[in-house]
Amino acid sequence: MSESSNTPKRLNHLKEAFGNDVELISEEGVAELFSIKDEFQIGDVIYAALQSEAMRGEDEVELFRVIVGNGEPALETIEDDEEWETASEAYDDLLFANDERP
Repeated sequence: MSESSNTPKRLNHLKEAFGNDVELISEEGVAELFSIKDEFQIGDVIYAALQSEAMRGEDEVELFRVIVGNGEPALETIEDDEEWETASEAYDDLLFANDERP
């Protein structure tokens, strides 16, 4: 059985470049530290699930598109609702991959 292009594949570009945390600057110019919870690829697109200290209490993550070029990986906000939903479902699949499904 071959792996579907919609099956998320774990990666480590961000952790290799930055370690376990990355500092992001908001549009207001405020720096905030995020833990790199997971990084995965769906088809040709790479995504990252990041979590700030404030999000940890609610067990929430922020999803970003990862752009890997000739330098350090860069993060892009996911603007498209359908793409965000696809990335969110893939992240959930990775989290619960070892759980039995009904």
